[in-house]
Amino acid sequence: MTVFGRLLLLSLLFSSSICFAMEVPQSHRSKQAVLQAKTRLEPLLAAKEMQLGSAAFIRIFKQEKELELWLETDEGFELFKTWPIAKFSGRPGPKTKKGDHQAPEGFYFVPPHQLNPYSSYHLSFNLGYPNRYDRAHGYTGSYLMVHGNSVSIGCYAMTDPVIEEIWTLMDAAYRQGQPFIRVHVFPFRMTPANMQRHGGGRWHEFWENLQEGFEYFETKGIVPNVDVRGKRYVFE
Repeated sequence: MTVFGRLLLLSLLFSSSICFAMEVPQSHRSKQAVLQAKTRLEPLLAAKEMQLGSAAFIRIFKQEKELELWLETDEGFELFKTWPIAKFSGRPGPKTKKGDHQAPEGFYFVPPHQLNPYSSYHLSFNLGYPNRYDRAHGYTGSYLMVHGNSVSIGCYAMTDPVIEEIWTLMDAAYRQGQPFIRVHVFPFRMTPANMQRHGGGRWHEFWENLQEGFEYFETKGIVPNVDVRGKRYVFE
C-alpha cells in the first residue's frame, strides 16, 4: 500500500471522531493564483516525471529558512522543490504561549478546510497549532500560518509567487483525494552534528523527540503516522 493509501485508511479509521471538510476552499484570487502557478510548475513536474495532484508532504526548517515539498511517486515520496522562507519570527524553539512571537515546531497536519483563499497575506494555510502535543503541554496561541506577503509575527512567511506554488500543489493533492497534508516543522536539520551543536539547552529533550520523527523519514523514506502519548510524540 502506498503512503497515500495508508493516510487515506487512517482518515477513514478515525472518521468517527474527526470530521474533515473535504471541499477545497477557493476564491477568485486563489483560482487566478493556481492558473498562474501551474504554468511555472508544469515544466518542473514534467522534468522530474511527477504529477500535479500527487500526494504531498511538507517539511520546514527554521535555521536553514527552507520549506520542502515532497510528492509521492511509484518509488515513494521524492523531493519536488525547496523554497526559501522569506521570514519567520522568534528563534529556534517551539511556540509556547500566545504573544511570544515564536513560530511553531512539531508535527502538524493540514486538512483542506485550513486553507484560507481570502487571507490578508495573499494566500495562507493554518498549521493546526496547537496540536495534541502542544495542548498536552499547555501551550497557547492560534492562527499560526504559512502565508504570503513576506511578513511574519509567529508565522512562516513566503513571497507571494512561492505561496502560490505551494498552494497549487496542495490544492491539487486535495482534489485527488488526499485527506490531509502532513507538515513537519524542525528548528534545524536534525543531523547528529547539528544536535550536538545545539545540545544541552532548554529544548534539548524536545528536539531529541523531534529528531526521532526526522530520522524516521530520512532512514525509511516513509512519512510516519504521528501520535502523542505521555506528552511525547510517537512514530509508527
